Amino acid sequence: MLRRNMSPKFISEIIFLHLLFLITIFYGSRARELAGTESKLLDIAVNKTATNEHQTEHKHHAHNHNHMDPSVMVFFTLKDLKVGKRMQINFPKRNPSTSPKFWPRDKADSLPFSLNKLPTLLKIFSLSQDSPQAKAMVDTLTECESKPIKGEVKFCATSLESMLDFTQSILGIKNDLKVYATSHLTKSSVTFQNYTILEKIMRISAPKMVACHTMPYPYAVFYCHSQESENRIYRVSLVGDNGDMVEAMVVCHMDTSHWGHGHVSFQVLGVVPGSSNVCHFFPADNFIWVPKLEVQGVSDM
Repeated sequence: MLRRNMSPKFISEIIFLHLLFLITIFYGSRARELAGTESKLLDIAVNKTATNEHQTEHKHHAHNHNHMDPSVMVFFTLKDLKVGKRMQINFPKRNPSTSPKFWPRDKADSLPFSLNKLPTLLKIFSLSQDSPQAKAMVDTLTECESKPIKGEVKFCATSLESMLDFTQSILGIKNDLKVYATSHLTKSSVTFQNYTILEKIMRISAPKMVACHTMPYPYAVFYCHSQESENRIYRVSLVGDNGDMVEAMVVCHMDTSHWGHGHVSFQVLGVVPGSSNVCHFFPADNFIWVPKLEVQGVSDM
C-alpha cells in the first residue's frame, strides 16, 4: 500500500510505472518506446479477430456474425464457470513487431482523434481511403464516438496517461489501484482450442471496475468503460488440449437487459437481452482495473 504522506503527483507516477511494468510484460520491448517513438506510420496488423474482439464487447447495433467464427468464441454463462468444464475458447496471439505502439500523451494529443478529421488523419499516416488500415480506423473512431448504452461510461484512451486519468476518475481514487490481465503461462501459437477449467476459480470482489480493450489504430488506443449494473470478476486457471496453461480473466455481466439484440454474445449463446447473464474471457492485452483493497476468495460455485 502507498503511504499516506506521499504527494498525489508522486503516487500517480508510481501507479503509472506499475502499469508500464505490466504493459512491458504483455507488449515486450514496445512499451519501452513510450517516451518517444519517431515512426510516422505503425503498420497495423489488421484482421477480423482484432476488430471482432471489441465488437463482441461493445457493439450496440446489429451486426451479422457467424456464431461459429472462432474469434467470437469467448462467451459463456455463469453456470458454466465450474471446475472441470471444457469449452472452446479463442485467445488471440499478438505479434509485438506489428502491433500498434504506445505514444506519450503530448504526441497523441497533438493529432485529432475524430471521424470528421479522417481525411487529415489518412494523409498524416499515408493511408489510402480504401486500405484495410483506413477501414480499421473508421471502425475504431465510429465506436469511440458512439453513444454509450444505459448505465455505461466510456472513453477511448490514446495514451497510458489518459487511461490512468479515466480509471482514477471512475473508481474515485488516486492511489491503491490494481490492474489484472490474462496471462499465458506457456508459449504456443495455438489461438483456438478446447480448454478445461482447473481448480482455483478466484472471485475478485470490487465495488467498481474499469475494463480497457485494445482497438485497431496506427498507435495504441484502448476502449475503456465502466457499467453501473452488476459485474463479477474472476481469475480462472485453464489448461488447453495441447497442454497450454492460461491464467485467464473473466467478467460476468449480470444484467444484459440494456444490450442491443444484435450483440454477438446473444447469437453465440442463443439468448436474448435480459434473459441471462453473459460472461467472457479477456485476451492478454486487455486490462481490468479495480480498487486495490478488493477481497479475493475461492468462488463457491
